[in-house]
Amino acid sequence: MAIFKPFRALRPIPEKAAAIASMPYDVMDSDEARAEVKKNPLSYLHVEKPEIDLPLGTDLYAPEVYAKARENLLRYVNEGLMKQDSRPMFYIYRQTMDGRDQIGLVGLASVDEYMNGIIKKHELTRADKEADRIRHVDTCDAHPSPVFFTYRHQDEIDATVAKVMRQKDPVYDFVSDDGIGHALWLMDSEEDINAIQAAFAKLPCLYVADGHHRTASAAKVGLVRREQNPDYTGEEEFNFFMTVIFPDNQLKIFDYNRVVKDLNGLTQDKFLAKVREKFSVEPVSQAGPFRPSKLHEFGMYLGGTWYKLEALPGTWDDTNVVDSLDVSIMQNNLLHPILGIGDPRRDNRIDFVGGIRGLGELVRRVDSGREVVAFAMFPTSMDELLGIADAGEIMPPKSTWFEPKLRSGLFIHPLQ
Repeated sequence: MAIFKPFRALRPIPEKAAAIASMPYDVMDSDEARAEVKKNPLSYLHVEKPEIDLPLGTDLYAPEVYAKARENLLRYVNEGLMKQDSRPMFYIYRQTMDGRDQIGLVGLASVDEYMNGIIKKHELTRADKEADRIRHVDTCDAHPSPVFFTYRHQDEIDATVAKVMRQKDPVYDFVSDDGIGHALWLMDSEEDINAIQAAFAKLPCLYVADGHHRTASAAKVGLVRREQNPDYTGEEEFNFFMTVIFPDNQLKIFDYNRVVKDLNGLTQDKFLAKVREKFSVEPVSQAGPFRPSKLHEFGMYLGGTWYKLEALPGTWDDTNVVDSLDVSIMQNNLLHPILGIGDPRRDNRIDFVGGIRGLGELVRRVDSGREVVAFAMFPTSMDELLGIADAGEIMPPKSTWFEPKLRSGLFIHPLQ
């Protein structure tokens, strides 16, 4: 069974929700965050990126950074900008992008179910990134922002969510400055709460879609709190962590493209010759970038020309769910053996560009001389993601890019 619990969210008063809501901590750097809060002083970036309120040059992982995050979170409460709901409930969170809705439920997932594998993951995490989020959660004494989960959609859950949205008005409904619509409904009736919990209890598992570091960190804070409270009952808030969970059929994964700084000492002609050993290579005559339209097809921008690449038969193993991913085919047949990029997580010769920025960004990067070659990827599918998680396998780095991103600051889970 999958545990999904209602909770008492700390959240903005309705008239301040749009001003407080911010992008998550990991999609902008400190300078971008400082510029954002100059435009919008109430932005939740004061909690997500607290270094913006400290002197330039402050170590991002210094104790005073985490202390400032807690101070800033408490300030929202003390100034009456946020209040905690009086009773536990679920929250319906709808995001609208380019006319497409994704409608999730905000609630609590179980630390135990993360540890025992009922909550399935598909990415590795790094200890340094985990340590940062552990300190952030622990010092704030709250889960300041949610993780992003998915589940195989269920008609019963859809029906309950749709009923509440028909019967009630949203408490928040605004469009953020990036054009994304955000709306929140309160699911506070016992009948609806029980229906949602019963429906999730029938599911064999849940899936981390995005936010693996935050998920791992939230679980580890729970384990530390248990050690500090040996008489814990299992019902304390630290035994659970906050997630927004969406049905799989509403989510869209964008392409996650690659740009590389050099050709590993090869001339352009020698590089193309090596690529042709594993891919068919065809110059593209169309105006504008070439976007792959199917699995095992790639776009490559080199020397002012777009090429269509198709992986040749035998360059992947159809029986292996990881090996047959396009990101694996690209890594195993081109990036590693030809360009010498063995560990894309740590090699500074490669960078990754989310598909939301468009293929024109790949052209700009290469034409500027910043990089030499770019690769446009066909997006990983939700079926591939769930299949890899079900198999207990791990995706290669930078396999998925979800849009829209969750807004931070609309709901917080206090640990007391």
